[in-house]
Amino acid sequence: MPVPTGARRTTLAAGTALALALVLAPAAGADATAPAGDRGSLVLVGGGLEADNTQVFGEIVKRAGGASARIGVITAASVPASQDPHAADPATCGNSECNGAYYAGLFERHGAADAQWIPVDLDHIANSDSDEVVRQVNSMTGFFFGGGDQYRYVTTLLHGSAHTDSKVLAAIRAKLATGAVVAGSSAGAQIAAGADMVTGGDSYEGLRDGSSPGYFDDPSRLGYLPAGGFGFLRSGLIDTHTGASGREGRALRLAADTGHDRVYALDENTALVVEAPRTPHERLRVLGPRGVAVMDLRRARTGRTSSGAWSLTGARYDYLTDGDRYDPARRHVLPEAGRRPLAAPAPPVPANPDVFHSAANPAGVPYSFLRTARALAASATQRTATATTFENGPRFTVTFGKDPGPTAWTTDGATARTVTGLRIAVTPE
Repeated sequence: MPVPTGARRTTLAAGTALALALVLAPAAGADATAPAGDRGSLVLVGGGLEADNTQVFGEIVKRAGGASARIGVITAASVPASQDPHAADPATCGNSECNGAYYAGLFERHGAADAQWIPVDLDHIANSDSDEVVRQVNSMTGFFFGGGDQYRYVTTLLHGSAHTDSKVLAAIRAKLATGAVVAGSSAGAQIAAGADMVTGGDSYEGLRDGSSPGYFDDPSRLGYLPAGGFGFLRSGLIDTHTGASGREGRALRLAADTGHDRVYALDENTALVVEAPRTPHERLRVLGPRGVAVMDLRRARTGRTSSGAWSLTGARYDYLTDGDRYDPARRHVLPEAGRRPLAAPAPPVPANPDVFHSAANPAGVPYSFLRTARALAASATQRTATATTFENGPRFTVTFGKDPGPTAWTTDGATARTVTGLRIAVTPE
């Protein structure tokens, strides 16, 4: 069984911030061989993928060919066997090879004809340019990137500061371009991002201190890699474990700092399915028990108080759940068929003194931000609601506002599932 990938605190790299060469923007021409768009699809999971999630595993297998699917499993984000004290014990091991075997077994149990570990990790970096491993990749119809530390994917499958593809990554990229499915969970989803891939950080510290390029020993410090990940999805930044770890604040701050106008914030055990990524026909759908937030910053504005504290106004927040679709070109949410607007008399939105589920609050509640958003969206009478950070110095207030029209969508007629058209402002006290 692999080590958990949904842990709340993970130091993404040992040592101090990476050398500047590793955080510079991509070298000119580094992506010159990448196709203009992809005929394949992505299935990106926000971490915490449960072994019995037949929806998500089944979707990956179906897109890889169903009963004839051949899945290549890449787990280079895990520690290698040489760093795993339990490597010899199949019951407790948590290294890349062990995790690769675990996921391969899961895919076969979920209907794939074959699933194999692709032997690239920190113990086998040379394999990323092995013609034999490229032949193995070319025999696959789909790929799955496991969780762990996305920096290990950078160091094993990309070439240094030039950020160019290894032979194995180039082969996976070519398979995606011609119709294969590429999936990933946690770090395996995060590495699909393009420029300014997040490397770590917490919401409060990110709002207070801003973001910096690099990977840091302090897991609360908001870091990012300007050169990005593999660039499979470029229509927005990607974040993972969002609601469980209260990462909405860090996602907003990183996007604002780096000039991105959209974030796909993925929740656990749930997938964002992307058709035709990086083409004008790109379409997204949510699959699983939780959801995906789309944060739109096109009309967002940032500012500073007299004391220098950061603020943001004008962001839009949509939360899509199972079956909902999203058109990134039109920025349009299409709720799942049968879902209808919900607006009912309701008590005032409950107070929320820990909107980003702080690790410093032992009584904190996961999905805190979402709870306030849904409560406001479902109210027929309340137009705004506020919530605050657990920390102060400064304390940040998040103001939720409703756009005209339906904002909550329901399946059962009583509870809000999907949320559309909320406005978000973040201001320091």
